[in-house]
Order: sequence, then C-alpha cells, then structure tokens
Amino acid sequence: MSILEQFKLDGKTALVTGARRGIGKAMAVALAEAGADIVATSETLEPHGSEVSQEVEAHGSRFWGYACDLGDRPAVYRLIDTVTRECPPIDILVNNAGMILRKPAADHPDEYWDKIIEVDLSAQFVLARGFGRGMLERGSGKIVFTASLLSFQGGITVPGYAAAKGGVAQLTKALANEWAGGKVQVNAIGPGNMATDNTPALRADPVRNPAILSRIPAGRWGDPRDLAGAVVFLASPASDYVSGTVLTVDGGWMGR
Repeated sequence: MSILEQFKLDGKTALVTGARRGIGKAMAVALAEAGADIVATSETLEPHGSEVSQEVEAHGSRFWGYACDLGDRPAVYRLIDTVTRECPPIDILVNNAGMILRKPAADHPDEYWDKIIEVDLSAQFVLARGFGRGMLERGSGKIVFTASLLSFQGGITVPGYAAAKGGVAQLTKALANEWAGGKVQVNAIGPGNMATDNTPALRADPVRNPAILSRIPAGRWGDPRDLAGAVVFLASPASDYVSGTVLTVDGGWMGR
C-alpha cells in the first residue's frame, strides 16, 4: 500500500460527536473527503438537511444524523443502540463533543461541575466502551478523542473543564493500553486556541486576546480545518502503530 493510499478511508464508517458545527463539523467533512461515510450526532442536529450533512454528501459519502444530549446518560445508551441497529458497524469513533462553563473555582457551582464531567468525560467513556466492544470483536478500529491544551494546563475559571480534559488524556492512554493488542488504536487530538463558537468572548477581549496571540508562535487563532489532517491521520491505516498519544495541533503553544 502506497503512503497516500494509507490515508484513504474508503469503505469505513465514522461516528463523529458534536458534528453540527465548529471542530466536529470540520472533522466530519475531512473524514468524508478521505472516503468515509459519516454518522453524526449533536444535541440539536437535524436528521436531514443540516449544513454538515450537505457538505458530507457533496463528497459522495453517506450520512446519518442523530440528536443526542450527552449530558443525559440514558440518551447516550439509546444513541448507541440506535446507531448499532440502523447504521453500518462503526470503524472510527471521533469522541469530539464537549462544553465549557466558566466561573471562578471558589464560586464554581456543583451543577457546572457535574454537567461538564458528565458531557466531557463520562459520556466519552460510555461511547468508547459501547463502540469499542464491536471494534475489538472485529479486530480493527480507531478511536479519536478531542482533548485540549487544558489536558496539560490548568486554565482559569474552568476547573471542571480542565479536570475533564485531563481525564480525557488519561482515558486515552488507559484504553490504548488495553486495546492496542486487539488492533484498536486509541488516540486524542489536543486543539490549541480555536476560532469557534466557544471563544468569541476571548477573541473580543482587549486584554486576553493579545495575551493569547503573543503566546502562539504561529501568531493566529486556529481554524477548525487545521485539525483535518490530524483526524484523518489518526483515523487511517497510516497511524496503525500510533497508540495512546495526545497530538497537539496548537500553532506551537505547547512548545513555548
């Protein structure tokens, strides 16, 4: 197999969570460009006619869309059952969906902490376990988590998010330790500061925005499409000997 052929995903089916917009949408479209059919989910994703479905189908890939609130554990179990019943076997799971709630730690309420841990960490494990079983039975599969720079750093006013994303990095390694021998590679992507719907306040802040940009050697905020190459790599045969890694795509932030 030539090196370019190793990046092709023809005949594969990828489930991408949080795929309605931003990073998840960019990842879903990138995987479709590489040849994969896409199962997408987000809390408010329409089953048909969404922007992400149109872009996926424009590349000739099939698309299934499901709405699911990852903060609702029974809904996550229903999603696993529905996808297993209605879609082809999942070859690639991109555990991307997440949320962030900001408040100083001394005033950070229980409901913020509980919601973030459930959505950003617990649901990630439930989905990985649910679809990972089938991958292990078939003897092949790829799981890609969306980690964060706060998998390595503490952040400010986001204790729940930092704890959850630190947990995602460790969950990536824990699953990789158990599943690499079954030919299921588990890795994560750690995006840098991205221009998405989660960051308009930071990008508009006259103090924080220049401070952030001064720390990024690339000198700009990331675009979700900057993650396209990383997710295709980690979902493809090109990464068959990559396991338990958090690949940062951050414009050089972690190198400073």
